[in-house]
Amino acid sequence: MSLSFGKFIPAATFAATLAFGAFNAANATTVLKFAHIYDESTPYHKVLLEAADEIKKQTDDRYEMQVFPSSSLGNEEAINEGLSLGTVDLIYTGPAFMAQSYPEIGVLDYPFVFRDFDHWQAFWNSDLRDEMAKGYQDATGNILVTHTYYGTRQVTSNKPILKPEDMKGLKIRVPNAPAYTLFPNAVGANPTPMAFSEVYLGLQQGVVDAQENPLPTIKAAQFYEVQSDISLTSHTTATLTTIMSGVTNDELSDEDRKIIFDILKKAAAKATGEVRDQEASLVQWFKDKGVNVHEVDRKPFMDVVLPLLQGANMPWSPDTFKRLEAIGQ
Repeated sequence: MSLSFGKFIPAATFAATLAFGAFNAANATTVLKFAHIYDESTPYHKVLLEAADEIKKQTDDRYEMQVFPSSSLGNEEAINEGLSLGTVDLIYTGPAFMAQSYPEIGVLDYPFVFRDFDHWQAFWNSDLRDEMAKGYQDATGNILVTHTYYGTRQVTSNKPILKPEDMKGLKIRVPNAPAYTLFPNAVGANPTPMAFSEVYLGLQQGVVDAQENPLPTIKAAQFYEVQSDISLTSHTTATLTTIMSGVTNDELSDEDRKIIFDILKKAAAKATGEVRDQEASLVQWFKDKGVNVHEVDRKPFMDVVLPLLQGANMPWSPDTFKRLEAIGQ
């Protein structure tokens, strides 16, 4: 959907022009809308505010990026859909949601796929990453701009989770995507999809018994206030991808595209460093708050999950899984 700067846009159809942002005739500034579901206190959000200032400065006010946190423009399913509907220009999402359009990339959000942060980082600098980004673009028209380390996902509950049997029957909130339901299903838990914005209340009221997220998210969302235990299962090394609508991308000049992409990549790298720093200090922080933090032997969990990832019914080719596992070895 293209904005013609020389045409009158009727009020009834003005909302449709938001695929490329709102054009301000008075100062010739195009507004780019960046939507995400995370709290304003998170590093992911804060770096976007800095990036917005840089985008405005480096494009001489040709572009202004407005950031909409905390699901203010919808949950993760809605903002992904918004890229195509023309309600947003940029979003944070994850491979599990990208996989709804391009299944192959979903492997990145499955449990125990990455050995550690170094393996994760090596993938994002690999040829396999470039192939997946192209596959996603071919399927959707949208552009994978960059990636941010979201953190390593841990389980919170009101009891220790030290072995797979401890999760049997546990009603655990997960994002609404197959990548997140596989782990609890494998260990006999009851995965319960729920919008992120509803999780705190769901835990408080006992609608769900547990949830799983990286330590910085557990802190930012204050889940530790309604959960007594954090078990360091480290089951998923998670990614936030920055995606631009293909419509928006096509409207950018080569010069402006490079400026905006470079700024967003630097923002992602900064957030990645901050998340890593937080993860290093948060175990003690939670303990100081009176939360029970448990070290966990990952091997029994991996022994249950890894055979499933190599099954014939998974939405990626066996070759893709082998190539991913071989990176960095």
